Formats: sequence, structure tokens, C-alpha cells
Amino acid sequence: MPKLHRVSGQKAIRALEQLGFVQVRQKGSHVVLKKQTLKCEIGCVVPLHHELAIGTLHGILKQACVPLEEFMRNL
Repeated sequence: MPKLHRVSGQKAIRALEQLGFVQVRQKGSHVVLKKQTLKCEIGCVVPLHHELAIGTLHGILKQACVPLEEFMRNL
């Protein structure tokens, strides 16, 4: 399993967009992304920081229901 390393909020958004997420709105430094699946709509919030903390990034991936390996491949 690859080790999760720090990335910027912009890089995280770009990787999630490659996985099918779309930017819905932005309020201040927080961007809301959504993805429509057959069963439901998945949403997550990504702060636009220079470097996201590991725990924050882990929480974003958990919200987005994205496996770590898949996210790392799309960075």
C-alpha cells in the first residue's frame, strides 16, 4: 500500500476531478466537489491550502469514498 504524502489542495482537487468529481461551488478557501453514482451522490469538501495535513487528506478520501491507491495513481 502506498504511503500517503502531503499534497496541495489544488492537486487533490485535480486528482478527484480525474476520478469523476465535479466542482459544485466554492466558499472562501473551501471547494465542494460532487460525483453522481448509480446508487447515490457523493460529496466532499477540499480546503485550498498549500499543503493539506495527512489527517485532512485522509478525511477527504474517506468522504469521497476513494481508495488510497486509486487517488495516488491520479496525482
